[in-house]
Amino acid sequence: MNRRASRRITAFLDGEDRPDIPNPIHSTGVARQYGFAGPLVGGVTVYGWLVPPILDLLGDAWLESGWADVRFRRPVYPGDDLEAAAEEIAPGILAIRMLKADGAAAIEGEAGLGDAPWLDELAWPERREPVPPRADLPELTLAAAPRGRDLDPMAVELSVEEARGWALEKQRDAHDRWAGDAPLAHPSWLAARMTPLLKHSFSYGPSIHTRSQVQHLAPARAGQSFVVAGRFVDAGDERGHHVAVIDGAIFASDGRPVARLRHTTIFRIRPA
Repeated sequence: MNRRASRRITAFLDGEDRPDIPNPIHSTGVARQYGFAGPLVGGVTVYGWLVPPILDLLGDAWLESGWADVRFRRPVYPGDDLEAAAEEIAPGILAIRMLKADGAAAIEGEAGLGDAPWLDELAWPERREPVPPRADLPELTLAAAPRGRDLDPMAVELSVEEARGWALEKQRDAHDRWAGDAPLAHPSWLAARMTPLLKHSFSYGPSIHTRSQVQHLAPARAGQSFVVAGRFVDAGDERGHHVAVIDGAIFASDGRPVARLRHTTIFRIRPA
Protein backbone atom coordinates (compact mmCIF):
# COMPACT_ATOMS: atom_id res chain seq x y z
CA MET A 1 0.00 0.00 0.00
CA ASN A 2 1.34 3.43 -0.92
CA ARG A 3 2.52 5.63 1.91
CA ARG A 4 0.26 8.61 2.63
CA ALA A 5 0.40 11.68 4.87
CA SER A 6 -2.19 14.37 5.47
CA ARG A 7 -3.16 17.27 7.69
CA ARG A 8 -6.30 19.34 8.13
CA ILE A 9 -6.40 23.11 8.27
CA THR A 10 -9.04 25.82 8.19
CA ALA A 11 -8.07 28.46 5.64
CA PHE A 12 -7.44 31.97 6.89
CA LEU A 13 -6.41 35.31 5.45
CA ASP A 14 -5.36 38.11 7.78
CA GLY A 15 -5.80 41.76 6.83
CA GLU A 16 -7.55 41.14 3.52
CA ASP A 17 -9.32 44.51 3.56
CA ARG A 18 -6.48 46.77 4.63
CA PRO A 19 -6.07 49.73 2.25
CA ASP A 20 -2.43 48.95 1.31
CA ILE A 21 -2.95 45.33 0.27
CA PRO A 22 -0.43 44.57 -2.55
CA ASN A 23 -2.83 42.41 -4.58
CA PRO A 24 -6.46 43.54 -4.20
CA ILE A 25 -7.83 40.18 -5.36
CA HIS A 26 -7.25 39.24 -1.71
CA SER A 27 -9.78 41.89 -0.65
CA THR A 28 -13.52 41.31 -0.37
CA GLY A 29 -14.73 44.10 -2.64
CA VAL A 30 -12.35 43.56 -5.55
CA ALA A 31 -12.71 39.76 -5.50
CA ARG A 32 -16.48 40.11 -5.71
CA GLN A 33 -16.16 42.49 -8.65
CA TYR A 34 -14.59 39.59 -10.54
CA GLY A 35 -17.33 37.16 -9.54
CA PHE A 36 -15.72 35.43 -6.56
CA ALA A 37 -17.62 34.69 -3.36
CA GLY A 38 -15.03 36.44 -1.22
CA PRO A 39 -11.33 37.32 -0.93
CA LEU A 40 -8.98 34.70 -2.33
CA VAL A 41 -6.35 33.14 -0.09
CA GLY A 42 -2.97 33.46 -1.82
CA GLY A 43 -1.82 30.46 -3.82
CA VAL A 44 1.66 30.36 -2.28
CA THR A 45 0.10 30.40 1.20
CA VAL A 46 -2.08 27.39 0.35
CA TYR A 47 0.92 25.65 -1.25
CA GLY A 48 2.78 26.16 2.01
CA TRP A 49 0.08 24.26 3.89
CA LEU A 50 1.02 21.22 1.76
CA VAL A 51 4.64 21.30 2.91
CA PRO A 52 4.24 19.27 6.17
CA PRO A 53 2.78 16.18 4.41
CA ILE A 54 5.51 16.42 1.75
CA LEU A 55 8.21 16.47 4.44
CA ASP A 56 6.52 13.63 6.32
CA LEU A 57 7.12 11.38 3.31
CA LEU A 58 10.27 12.81 1.68
CA GLY A 59 12.12 14.19 4.72
CA ASP A 60 14.40 17.21 4.96
CA ALA A 61 16.32 16.07 1.87
CA TRP A 62 13.45 17.61 -0.12
CA LEU A 63 14.53 21.08 1.11
CA GLU A 64 18.06 20.54 -0.24
CA SER A 65 17.32 18.78 -3.51
CA GLY A 66 13.64 18.37 -4.21
CA TRP A 67 10.88 19.83 -6.32
CA ALA A 68 7.18 20.59 -6.46
CA ASP A 69 4.77 21.37 -9.29
CA VAL A 70 1.41 22.71 -8.09
CA ARG A 71 -1.58 23.81 -10.18
CA PHE A 72 -4.24 25.96 -8.56
CA ARG A 73 -7.61 24.58 -9.67
CA ARG A 74 -10.21 26.25 -7.43
CA PRO A 75 -10.29 29.33 -5.20
CA VAL A 76 -9.71 28.96 -1.48
CA TYR A 77 -11.65 31.31 0.79
CA PRO A 78 -11.09 32.14 4.46
CA GLY A 79 -12.97 29.60 6.58
CA ASP A 80 -12.70 26.74 4.07
CA ASP A 81 -11.99 23.38 5.71
CA LEU A 82 -9.11 21.76 3.84
CA GLU A 83 -7.17 18.51 3.80
CA ALA A 84 -3.57 18.65 2.58
CA ALA A 85 -2.74 15.17 1.28
CA ALA A 86 0.41 13.57 -0.13
CA GLU A 87 0.65 10.02 -1.48
CA GLU A 88 3.70 8.19 -2.78
CA ILE A 89 3.05 7.10 -6.37
CA ALA A 90 6.62 6.01 -7.19
CA PRO A 91 9.88 5.88 -5.21
CA GLY A 92 10.64 9.48 -4.23
CA ILE A 93 7.63 10.92 -6.09
CA LEU A 94 4.36 12.10 -4.55
CA ALA A 95 0.95 13.11 -5.77
CA ILE A 96 -0.12 16.12 -3.72
CA ARG A 97 -3.57 17.65 -3.40
CA MET A 98 -5.35 20.26 -1.34
CA LEU A 99 -8.91 19.02 -0.95
CA LYS A 100 -11.92 21.11 -0.05
CA ALA A 101 -14.74 19.84 2.17
CA ASP A 102 -16.71 18.55 -0.83
CA GLY A 103 -13.72 16.54 -2.05
CA ALA A 104 -12.86 18.88 -4.94
CA ALA A 105 -9.18 19.72 -5.36
CA ALA A 106 -8.11 23.32 -4.86
CA ILE A 107 -4.54 22.27 -5.69
CA GLU A 108 -3.28 19.30 -7.70
CA GLY A 109 0.35 18.50 -8.31
CA GLU A 110 3.43 16.42 -7.74
CA ALA A 111 6.56 16.60 -5.59
CA GLY A 112 9.74 14.60 -5.59
CA LEU A 113 13.37 14.22 -4.67
CA GLY A 114 16.28 15.14 -6.94
CA ASP A 115 15.90 17.12 -10.15
CA ALA A 116 12.42 17.86 -11.48
CA PRO A 117 11.59 16.35 -14.88
CA TRP A 118 11.03 19.90 -16.22
CA LEU A 119 14.15 21.52 -14.69
CA ASP A 120 16.02 21.76 -18.01
CA GLU A 121 13.12 23.81 -19.47
CA LEU A 122 13.73 26.69 -17.04
CA ALA A 123 15.75 29.66 -18.25
CA TRP A 124 18.71 31.01 -16.28
CA PRO A 125 18.61 34.82 -16.05
CA GLU A 126 21.76 36.56 -17.25
CA ARG A 127 21.16 39.70 -15.18
CA ARG A 128 21.90 38.95 -11.52
CA GLU A 129 23.05 42.28 -10.07
CA PRO A 130 20.15 43.78 -8.08
CA VAL A 131 18.85 47.21 -9.03
CA PRO A 132 16.72 49.59 -6.93
CA PRO A 133 13.00 49.99 -7.65
CA ARG A 134 12.13 52.25 -10.57
CA ALA A 135 10.34 55.52 -9.89
CA ASP A 136 7.85 54.90 -12.73
CA LEU A 137 7.03 51.36 -13.75
CA PRO A 138 5.67 50.59 -17.21
CA GLU A 139 2.31 48.86 -17.41
CA LEU A 140 2.39 45.17 -18.24
CA THR A 141 0.29 44.39 -21.31
CA LEU A 142 0.28 41.61 -23.88
CA ALA A 143 1.68 44.00 -26.47
CA ALA A 144 4.47 45.23 -24.18
CA ALA A 145 5.34 41.86 -22.63
CA PRO A 146 9.16 41.46 -22.79
CA ARG A 147 9.19 37.88 -24.03
CA GLY A 148 12.63 36.31 -23.74
CA ARG A 149 14.11 39.24 -21.79
CA ASP A 150 15.41 39.39 -18.24
CA LEU A 151 13.52 41.23 -15.52
CA ASP A 152 15.16 43.71 -13.15
CA PRO A 153 16.89 41.66 -10.41
CA MET A 154 16.07 42.62 -6.83
CA ALA A 155 17.66 42.20 -3.41
CA VAL A 156 15.51 40.77 -0.62
CA GLU A 157 16.48 40.69 3.05
CA LEU A 158 15.12 37.85 5.17
CA SER A 159 15.91 38.29 8.83
CA VAL A 160 15.56 35.52 11.39
CA GLU A 161 12.58 37.35 12.88
CA GLU A 162 10.89 37.73 9.49
CA ALA A 163 11.38 34.04 8.69
CA ARG A 164 9.84 33.03 12.00
CA GLY A 165 6.97 35.45 11.51
CA TRP A 166 6.24 34.07 8.04
CA ALA A 167 6.07 30.51 9.37
CA LEU A 168 4.04 31.32 12.47
CA GLU A 169 1.61 33.85 11.00
CA LYS A 170 1.07 32.71 7.39
CA GLN A 171 1.66 28.98 7.86
CA ARG A 172 0.89 28.50 11.56
CA ASP A 173 3.79 26.08 11.59
CA ALA A 174 6.04 26.29 14.66
CA HIS A 175 8.48 23.55 13.65
CA ASP A 176 12.11 24.27 14.56
CA ARG A 177 13.00 24.23 10.85
CA TRP A 178 11.22 27.57 10.47
CA ALA A 179 10.91 28.95 14.00
CA GLY A 180 14.05 27.72 15.76
CA ASP A 181 17.35 29.47 16.49
CA ALA A 182 18.63 29.17 12.88
CA PRO A 183 15.47 29.04 10.75
CA LEU A 184 15.22 28.20 7.08
CA ALA A 185 13.13 30.24 4.69
CA HIS A 186 9.82 28.43 4.35
CA PRO A 187 9.26 26.96 0.86
CA SER A 188 6.18 29.15 0.50
CA TRP A 189 8.35 32.24 1.10
CA LEU A 190 10.63 31.16 -1.75
CA ALA A 191 7.67 30.61 -4.08
CA ALA A 192 6.24 33.98 -3.06
CA ARG A 193 9.29 35.91 -4.37
CA MET A 194 8.13 35.66 -7.97
CA THR A 195 5.21 38.09 -7.78
CA PRO A 196 7.37 40.85 -6.23
CA LEU A 197 9.99 40.14 -8.90
CA LEU A 198 7.49 40.84 -11.68
CA LYS A 199 6.19 43.90 -9.83
CA HIS A 200 9.80 45.12 -9.56
CA SER A 201 9.74 45.63 -13.34
CA PHE A 202 6.06 46.25 -14.21
CA SER A 203 2.84 47.69 -12.91
CA TYR A 204 -0.39 45.70 -13.18
CA GLY A 205 -3.67 45.28 -11.35
CA PRO A 206 -5.35 42.40 -9.48
CA SER A 207 -3.77 39.06 -10.37
CA ILE A 208 -4.32 35.34 -9.77
CA HIS A 209 -1.50 32.84 -9.39
CA THR A 210 -2.26 29.65 -11.35
CA ARG A 211 0.86 27.45 -11.15
CA SER A 212 4.19 27.17 -9.31
CA GLN A 213 7.12 24.96 -10.25
CA VAL A 214 9.83 25.01 -7.60
CA GLN A 215 13.22 23.28 -7.61
CA HIS A 216 15.16 23.40 -4.33
CA LEU A 217 18.93 23.44 -4.82
CA ALA A 218 20.24 24.15 -1.29
CA PRO A 219 18.87 25.08 2.13
CA ALA A 220 17.83 28.75 2.19
CA ARG A 221 18.94 29.96 5.63
CA ALA A 222 17.35 33.13 7.05
CA GLY A 223 19.47 36.00 8.32
CA GLN A 224 20.92 37.04 4.96
CA SER A 225 20.18 38.98 1.80
CA PHE A 226 19.01 37.05 -1.27
CA VAL A 227 19.03 38.12 -4.90
CA VAL A 228 15.95 37.23 -6.96
CA ALA A 229 16.48 37.33 -10.72
CA GLY A 230 14.34 36.14 -13.58
CA ARG A 231 13.32 36.09 -17.21
CA PHE A 232 9.95 36.83 -18.78
CA VAL A 233 9.26 33.66 -20.76
CA ASP A 234 5.90 34.25 -22.43
CA ALA A 235 2.49 35.89 -22.29
CA GLY A 236 -0.82 35.11 -23.91
CA ASP A 237 -4.59 35.24 -23.83
CA GLU A 238 -6.33 32.26 -22.23
CA ARG A 239 -10.12 32.52 -22.45
CA GLY A 240 -9.98 36.26 -21.87
CA HIS A 241 -7.37 36.14 -19.09
CA HIS A 242 -3.95 37.66 -19.84
CA VAL A 243 -1.36 35.23 -18.55
CA ALA A 244 2.38 35.63 -17.93
CA VAL A 245 5.02 32.94 -17.43
CA ILE A 246 8.30 33.91 -15.76
CA ASP A 247 11.33 31.86 -14.75
CA GLY A 248 13.35 32.82 -11.71
CA ALA A 249 16.35 31.96 -9.59
CA ILE A 250 17.05 32.86 -5.97
CA PHE A 251 20.68 33.31 -4.94
CA ALA A 252 22.09 33.34 -1.40
CA SER A 253 24.45 36.09 -0.24
CA ASP A 254 27.47 33.99 -1.30
CA GLY A 255 26.12 33.74 -4.85
CA ARG A 256 24.97 30.12 -4.70
CA PRO A 257 21.51 29.40 -6.11
CA VAL A 258 19.09 28.01 -3.53
CA ALA A 259 16.04 27.64 -5.77
CA ARG A 260 14.82 27.86 -9.35
CA LEU A 261 11.20 28.52 -10.19
CA ARG A 262 8.62 28.94 -12.92
CA HIS A 263 5.66 31.13 -12.04
CA THR A 264 2.43 31.35 -14.04
CA THR A 265 0.01 34.16 -13.21
CA ILE A 266 -3.05 35.89 -14.62
CA PHE A 267 -1.99 39.54 -14.65
CA ARG A 268 -5.23 40.81 -16.21
CA ILE A 269 -8.33 38.98 -15.02
CA ARG A 270 -11.23 38.53 -17.44
CA PRO A 271 -14.07 40.85 -16.37
CA ALA A 272 -16.94 39.08 -14.66
